[in-house]
Amino acid sequence: MTPADVLNTLLKSYQRYYNVQAEGIEPPFVAEAVFHSHDEQYFLTKRAKLSESEDHEYVYFATGGDMGLAEVQALVERAWTLGEARVQPHANHRSTNIALVLLVERISEEARRYLRSVRYSRNYRFLLHGWSSFRLIALETTSGALTWNRRGRDLAKLFRNIHL
Repeated sequence: MTPADVLNTLLKSYQRYYNVQAEGIEPPFVAEAVFHSHDEQYFLTKRAKLSESEDHEYVYFATGGDMGLAEVQALVERAWTLGEARVQPHANHRSTNIALVLLVERISEEARRYLRSVRYSRNYRFLLHGWSSFRLIALETTSGALTWNRRGRDLAKLFRNIHL
């Protein structure tokens, strides 16, 4: 399968829960998926609100041929920067996850090591206004090999279930 075929399959899967946009996306990304959740807890009536929280997730998709360390580092930095700029911490903000999905034909071994070591996270006002974390996964379409960082382990389970 080519990276474009895998991208189409993934976007169909993401469309169930995310708002997916494949046009007018910030380069070098080819698609973006956005998820927002707002939760409120009440006690008997809406006037007696116990808690309120918001969760957000921004997923950036990138495709390519052979990728080396420099290209991968640039994509990771760009995704983190774009996602972090969209975070609006406030008292009801719980979390904002930023994810990068790389669909490439081949990835170099040094880039693979780098991807496993990426650990971006940030808290806002000592977690009182939430936190942000960065998940990533890379799929080599020629071999089917997956590479992810520590927080991207859930993405690996999702990719295996989609049967790419």
